[in-house]
Amino acid sequence: MTRIMVVDDEVQILRSLDINLRAHGYSVDLALDGETALTDAAKHTPDLVLLDLGLPGIDGIDVIRGLRGLSDVPIIVLSAREGDMSKVPAFDAGADDYVTKPFSINELLARVRASLRRQQATPEETMIATEHFVVDFSAGRVTRDGQAVRLTPIEWSIVEQLARHPGQLVTQRQLLQRVWGPQYENETSYLRVHLAAIRRKLEPEAARPRYFITEPGIGYRFELG
Repeated sequence: MTRIMVVDDEVQILRSLDINLRAHGYSVDLALDGETALTDAAKHTPDLVLLDLGLPGIDGIDVIRGLRGLSDVPIIVLSAREGDMSKVPAFDAGADDYVTKPFSINELLARVRASLRRQQATPEETMIATEHFVVDFSAGRVTRDGQAVRLTPIEWSIVEQLARHPGQLVTQRQLLQRVWGPQYENETSYLRVHLAAIRRKLEPEAARPRYFITEPGIGYRFELG
């Protein structure tokens, strides 16, 4: 049975999520603070974590970092904090998704299912095929109609970083660090220029991206279309 940990200092939210998640066949662990969450996760690694940011004691961002030190378990943030100033630090720390309170339980369950599907996907995937092109990780190239698309080394690196995590947000900072290195983590203009070139080469309509999606002010997401 899939085990989900819910971390929130609001007892009513814990009870509501406990009831709804169990009704949909999940096993549920509850924690009122970050210390308990990290201790329990170290003993019994959950399959997914639903985490509030505004916790007593250890802050939610530090809980994300602590969980990332234990495993790559999917982490969905549940928070009343809106805007990029809250979302970016959460994603940079290692969160996979972000849901703003108040939220629909049906939306949350859909996010849970999507995160679990991504986690269960084969990590050694060697190829991803879309309607318009194929990304071949083992060959280090993208093909369209059997012909290689000419990408620069930087363009390939960006495509690879995004395509290896379909449906998952990769922050600007993460992408810059992985492609250029930590000294370039503030050079967001680099990404805009190279993503524009990638879209011209791979998108059916560069002005209306279908595969390489921008999350304004936060990062980029690769969708299979």
